[in-house]
Amino acid sequence: MSRRNLLATGACALVGAVSLSEPAGASAVGGQNSTNEEIIRKWYAAWEKKDLGTFDRMLADNFTFTSAAGDDHISKSRFKTQCWDTQVDFIGHFDLERVTTGADDAFVKYLCHTKNGKSFRNVEYLRIKNGRLESIECYFGAQSTFPSAVSNGQK
Repeated sequence: MSRRNLLATGACALVGAVSLSEPAGASAVGGQNSTNEEIIRKWYAAWEKKDLGTFDRMLADNFTFTSAAGDDHISKSRFKTQCWDTQVDFIGHFDLERVTTGADDAFVKYLCHTKNGKSFRNVEYLRIKNGRLESIECYFGAQSTFPSAVSNGQK
């Protein structure tokens, strides 16, 4: 094996080892944080059941919501007015396609089915503290798949 090939092999092995190492802050045991996964599942169930009480209890007082739709760290009350009040009645159910949790956060990829037979997909990053949601960052699919556009029959 030439020195060049040996060096390339060593560099590839180093990159592979770094890529497979545990990220900072990850659980030493690895795997999901089951408590946070339960919180996440309860959150999306509250939307499906139109359960405003659970919605309210699950959001921390200092909760913020951010999205690509121009929402920049909006407050809990504004999130309720802009998102819950305007969208909850359109929600049929969620298929939680991917739930990945850490000690104080989660990533969720979901497919939401609306009551009018349409669907949209989002990815959300949620921060969790003391069993409550501190923040949600929502990464929408294409503009045409926002719940409002779907519900209005826009394409």
